[in-house]
Amino acid sequence: MKIGIIVEYNPFHNGHIYQINEIKKIYKDCSITVVMSSSITMRGEISLLNKWQKTNVALNNGVDLVIELPSVFCQSADTFAFNAVKLLNEIGIDVLVFGSESDDIIKLIEIAKVQLNNKKFDNLVKTNMDKGLNYPTSLSYAIYDLTGLKVNTPNDILAVSYIKSVLEINNKIIIKSIKRSNDYNDLVSDSDIVSASNIRNKYLNNLDFKNSVPIETYNYLEQNNFDFNLLFNLIKYNILINKDDLSKFHLVDESICSRLYNSALTSSNLNELILNVKTKRYTYNRISRILLFILFNITKTEANNFKLEYIRVLGMNKKGKEILKSAKKLSSLPILTKFKNGYKLLDYELKITTIYSMILNNTELIRDEYKSKVIIK
Repeated sequence: MKIGIIVEYNPFHNGHIYQINEIKKIYKDCSITVVMSSSITMRGEISLLNKWQKTNVALNNGVDLVIELPSVFCQSADTFAFNAVKLLNEIGIDVLVFGSESDDIIKLIEIAKVQLNNKKFDNLVKTNMDKGLNYPTSLSYAIYDLTGLKVNTPNDILAVSYIKSVLEINNKIIIKSIKRSNDYNDLVSDSDIVSASNIRNKYLNNLDFKNSVPIETYNYLEQNNFDFNLLFNLIKYNILINKDDLSKFHLVDESICSRLYNSALTSSNLNELILNVKTKRYTYNRISRILLFILFNITKTEANNFKLEYIRVLGMNKKGKEILKSAKKLSSLPILTKFKNGYKLLDYELKITTIYSMILNNTELIRDEYKSKVIIK
């Protein structure tokens, strides 16, 4: 069986090893392909590990093939999920596996079908948003009104987006959930398996997290040198110099432009900026994504023309080579094992990596973007 997982690995931790091991218990002698976000994440964060570090750790811990999700698709749950599932379908997976708080696959499928097929759904979401509610809350209320079912935890919400994508792209793909074994709200627990949020919180506050990650992850985090103050200042600079035209950037509505500008003037760090811009309608994650699109100078016009152009391989082992061999016969997209000119999304990837490398104080990543070969185990 060819198993597919959609991941961010920010950072790769023991919970991911647990997921991989559970998959191998369920599906004997399977292969595992991951589609992985690279320099940025769907939640609008900068990845603590670079793409090559994440690929190396994943291959050393049971993954067979690592495919890059172009950074421009790290947007809403639906955009993120659709493009990731499309890549996995091009590879020819049999099963899509994801984590879920409820682990109630029947409920999640029912909710996904309502979103796709019930004509009242979109109108209910719009009505709720017109009342000033943010999109996730509006979506949750609409689902409850139509089904009496509740979905309000992050992995269940993302799971619904995965399922919708499978139903739209290839409903022959089997859907399998694995119950989350930790509380995503817990930022202080010291158990062996905690959330990535827990680890990021400890990392940023110089607290111990060593027992929650494989030693490779820990060593990479220890050697990486992020300049979060530079990240904030670059975002602030782009806001200030574009104060009269902020609405050109992807996801930026005119109604929030003055708030972005005024908050940039008064905030002293990135978290403070996000909290100052955040409203009942604009969630923390949405603001984080907006700020990244401003940072990378990606406009609405550009974003509206984004489409998958290729399958970019970051790493593989022997099983991964076999997956690619069969994928070449199936895929409608070219399979790239190195940076190649002529693809718009790769041009954006290089631009994003250039800024990312500045924040990480590692300009070698720019060279690695177009010179590095696939990691082979």
